[in-house]
Amino acid sequence: MLYRSLGRTGEKVSILGFGCMRLPIIDGRPDQIDMPLATDMVHYAIEHGVNYFDTAFSYHGSAYDKPGQSEVFLGEVLRGGYRDKALIATKLPPWVIKSREDMDQVLAGQMERLQTDRIDCYLIHALNAENWPKLVELGVRDFLDAAKADGRIRYAGFSYHDLPAVFAPIVDGYDWDFCQIQYNYMDVDFQAGADGLAHAAGRGLGVVVMEPLRGGRLAGRIPTDVETLWETAQTKRTPVEWALRFVWDDPGVSLLLSGMSAMQQVVDNIEIASRGEAGSLTAEDLALIGRVRDAYRERTAVGCTGCGYCMPCPENIDIPAVFESINSAALYDSLDEEKFLYEMMVDGGRSARASACVQCGQCEDACPQKVPVIEEMAKASRLLDE
Repeated sequence: MLYRSLGRTGEKVSILGFGCMRLPIIDGRPDQIDMPLATDMVHYAIEHGVNYFDTAFSYHGSAYDKPGQSEVFLGEVLRGGYRDKALIATKLPPWVIKSREDMDQVLAGQMERLQTDRIDCYLIHALNAENWPKLVELGVRDFLDAAKADGRIRYAGFSYHDLPAVFAPIVDGYDWDFCQIQYNYMDVDFQAGADGLAHAAGRGLGVVVMEPLRGGRLAGRIPTDVETLWETAQTKRTPVEWALRFVWDDPGVSLLLSGMSAMQQVVDNIEIASRGEAGSLTAEDLALIGRVRDAYRERTAVGCTGCGYCMPCPENIDIPAVFESINSAALYDSLDEEKFLYEMMVDGGRSARASACVQCGQCEDACPQKVPVIEEMAKASRLLDE
């Protein structure tokens, strides 16, 4: 395993971090983690050098404003000597914070679920132009200072989901130790983007990258035209390796998070990480990635990464799954297949039809990608329901 510094903290972190948002589950229920399999995966990762584990208040939950099972799982799996081998990262959810006291109460609950007396890397979750000023007014700076001073947290950071122009003012608005941004070869100009990454790294912040595979879209079934492009490379790599190596190639990146849901993914990603040196891709490699980016951009229908922040939908529409059907149909020219799978999903009770959307807008308020969900859901209804 290769390691890099987490910004100016001097903390050495594995370049591959374990994201605990997409752990293996039972019967398709996000709040039912497959404990034996997930435990084996985490222990294998630790034994092979992974030392950064990212969770959050709501991960693997049945409701966005209630604690999920991811923190509980991580607290259990790190018992028996594993805790001192791992850096725990979790997040304060702004959407449940109404007062300065709430911040302390939420942190206390997280420490209890994680069975720890300290959170190594504590983030304010999904900061944007709306919730950052609200949290400042409620005293979040004082909260972070106090929590660091008394040892409840070691390093303070934030994750980010908003427009590029909003990022730098947040970086400059507090003495952060690190930040977490969405970044991959499709998103160099999206949200914080490459410019934001450079700004944060230049200020001495550690940079943690999420969505390096864009919600798995860069690793699943590969369109024929994209596959043909990859085959032109002199050095043969899997699509997963191309995507991960692109992120690691930037020396400003401290580590990337992979939301691994199968043991083989853990094994493969750890093996790929052994080659994740900064600056190791050639000019020809980067030019090829640019051509692949262009090919994908010509095909993608909806810019949804499947993060699930829009859920639950009051009308029981599985919004990410519907958009996955639309994107898969566009990427792979497989509308008939996707309509068949969509009907199975609806008939099985997993989701209401896209046509059930009442345009309440709750999903659009929650979407970190700023997808016009109402408009896209109407298109999905025309394509899948009619």
